[in-house]
Amino acid sequence: METNLSLMSFTSSGRSLRFTFLALLWSLSLPVFAQVDFQKLDTYYQKALKDWNVPGMAIAIVKDDSVVFAKGYGVRDLQKGGAVDANTVFGIASNTKAYTAAALAMLVDEGKLKWDDPVTKYLPYLQLYDPYVTQHLNIRDLLSHRVGLQTFSGDLLWYHTTYSRKEILERAKYLKPTYPFRSGYGYSNLMFIAAGEVIEAISGKPWEQFIQERIFRPLGMARSYTSVNQLKGIENVATPHGNPTAENGKPVPTVLTAWDNWNPAAGIFTSVNEDAKWLKLQLNRGTYQGQRLFSETAAHTMWTMHNPTVVAKEMEKTTPSLHFSGAGLGWMLNDYQGRKIVAHGGGHEGMNSRTVLVPEEKLGIIILTNSMSSIMAPIANYTIDQFMGITNGRDWSQFNLQAAAETREAKKTVEAKASKGKSSKVKLTRDLNAYAGTYHSPLYGNAVVTVQKNKLVLSLAAAPALGGELSLWQPDIFDLAWKNSFALLTPTKARFLPGPDGSIDELRLDANNPDFHFSELEFSRVK
Repeated sequence: METNLSLMSFTSSGRSLRFTFLALLWSLSLPVFAQVDFQKLDTYYQKALKDWNVPGMAIAIVKDDSVVFAKGYGVRDLQKGGAVDANTVFGIASNTKAYTAAALAMLVDEGKLKWDDPVTKYLPYLQLYDPYVTQHLNIRDLLSHRVGLQTFSGDLLWYHTTYSRKEILERAKYLKPTYPFRSGYGYSNLMFIAAGEVIEAISGKPWEQFIQERIFRPLGMARSYTSVNQLKGIENVATPHGNPTAENGKPVPTVLTAWDNWNPAAGIFTSVNEDAKWLKLQLNRGTYQGQRLFSETAAHTMWTMHNPTVVAKEMEKTTPSLHFSGAGLGWMLNDYQGRKIVAHGGGHEGMNSRTVLVPEEKLGIIILTNSMSSIMAPIANYTIDQFMGITNGRDWSQFNLQAAAETREAKKTVEAKASKGKSSKVKLTRDLNAYAGTYHSPLYGNAVVTVQKNKLVLSLAAAPALGGELSLWQPDIFDLAWKNSFALLTPTKARFLPGPDGSIDELRLDANNPDFHFSELEFSRVK
């Protein structure tokens, strides 16, 4: 570690003013990082884990090409126990996107691909909402969330469905844009699925094999995986946990689902000890232990802003040192305390994570959790503050805890108002069989409503694990009781719409879900 020399250690006693001035300039040119009290950091992490009600967490810090901190906290599973350590495997979810971007960068370095190549050169079956966009969509567009779709648009196409990556992308043409091509920001997992398919089209190897051979193997990441299916029989793997229940206030252990169709966007599982090697590769601009995986030019391109985003007024208030933000290629970019930040977050079903790089200072932080909390960003900010010598700065954990509590209270108020709209005296205005039938969505496929034991049951052909029983809420509107309590699902209603003749013609699923747009599934009755 480097120790910052205090300006107070230089005086003019016995020295010329010129020497004092030069010494001052020299000290200002040194990295601003102070000696870090790792015991203080450790205590902070332990307290944050408890305050945020997180079952388990692991953190690694890289500084000047060395792992200066790596430790686990809490348990792998609230029911089964098992201590988390620096080798515990977690899902890093969308932190995977930087790996996918790096894989494409390798192909660019080899002359097999250009960043501005049209995607249809490699995926001729991919069509989007407009022929112009389809024709001009390039590799940079895939990696910088500027296609024109709203954030998370089309994500229901991979969530628990049987669709292959190709089938998902073939259905993307039915997704409607929310802003002009390259004129806004909409976070897109689907475009990273497309990026994975481009890698396979060029290399002849599935995304999983390419990542394992070209990145994991050279970095020595022997306990890193590209699919949930590879975790069978592996020891020291964290269990995902859903949000705390109202009954006991504790997060609920859940199961990992093999969503292989989204792997290029979010499929990697690793530990902080292994991911620290990835941080070293990034901070060394594509080189790891003398071996170059991608060029400095490629590193610069990936860390260059391709799609600026608006810094909200609220963010200006809470983080005054934040002046810009936007998307690079597989990374998000912003400034903090006068430094460029290259970062990304990850949200799996029951596992949240964050990667943060401060390239100018050769500092990298990886935080992996088996919870759905937002503990990662405040911990990262606090850690950066400590390395920058900002010891009297904001308590980011407490600050964000308060904000999270306010959000939860606001959500409870909305839910309470919604529950008041349900009348205990509501009665069916139609026979149950009037709702039964097959409903088709060009985007999603078929939804089938049947009458079973005097109850309506909804099934989704593309996603057998979804669906459930329907109970009357208001005339033609039913509460959907999901048959599987997956952590990313929220209260949902099935709304049946009558046609000109008064009979039921359409079906809509309404959900205030931050991760999925059920409104995109426009089902029309098949007659």
